[in-house]
Amino acid sequence: MTIAPLIGAHMSISGGLHKAIDRAVDAGFNCLQIFTKSPSQWKAKPLTDEDAALFRSRWDESGLAPVTAHDSYLINLASPEEDKRQRSIRAFLDELDRCSRLGIPALVMHPGAHMGRGEEEGLKTLIASFQQIVPAAPDNVEILLENTAGMGSVLGASFEHLARVMDAVPDGQFGICLDTCHAFAAGYDLSTEEGYSTTIGCIEAAVGLDSVRVIHVNDSLKGCGSRLDRHAHPGQGEIGSEGFRCLMRDSRFASCPKILELPLGDDGELGRLNREFLLQSAKGEE
Repeated sequence: MTIAPLIGAHMSISGGLHKAIDRAVDAGFNCLQIFTKSPSQWKAKPLTDEDAALFRSRWDESGLAPVTAHDSYLINLASPEEDKRQRSIRAFLDELDRCSRLGIPALVMHPGAHMGRGEEEGLKTLIASFQQIVPAAPDNVEILLENTAGMGSVLGASFEHLARVMDAVPDGQFGICLDTCHAFAAGYDLSTEEGYSTTIGCIEAAVGLDSVRVIHVNDSLKGCGSRLDRHAHPGQGEIGSEGFRCLMRDSRFASCPKILELPLGDDGELGRLNREFLLQSAKGEE
């Protein structure tokens, strides 16, 4: 029995968290990623029991596969400034709690930035933050470490960075969110069959393929190794069609939700076109 690929997008929560479910269904997606609050503000409207119940009810009715959340862009668990790091820890725990109450099983996060202190110090600080977070975290939400393009002082451009965190905090519930644009921009060439195979081998060696829970299917506007995080629609950037054919036909990731993080157009047309491109890629078609 052939299982339909899980293809979705990051959808707006404007008008209420439950509205993202409706938007995903209307666009023809079968999975979804959301923010549980505004990603650009520290403070958020409290999540009421009614809000959570409505979201879970609408989700149950929709038939969507597990929903994933993404944390706030303000959070930096690797910050060398202690007050900002502690504020980030509190905010991250709040996001985990919101996921738990909504029934969302995984929270994607960026590893943060060392702000000029160097990668080694940044990783030590990030690990210390997780050592503080994990004992207080809900046990029904997995933390998904997302690889990054490595712009500026941002950590996570290598999969070894993510492995360091997972190894240093063995009690943590960790998985990986693979972002194709970020990997390519960081120097992992996904644009050819050979490059794709090599990249997946690097992931397997560092964290194991079973750790990959979600994949952000973004193409890259910039070249391999550019360290610039600039998304393009799948097949229309520097990764190109071959890289996405390799990914979509890789049976090892058949059960991983593939999430678009791109503008879908006013009427959702770009979302439908991207979905069709990925479905055709899964079949090996041009």
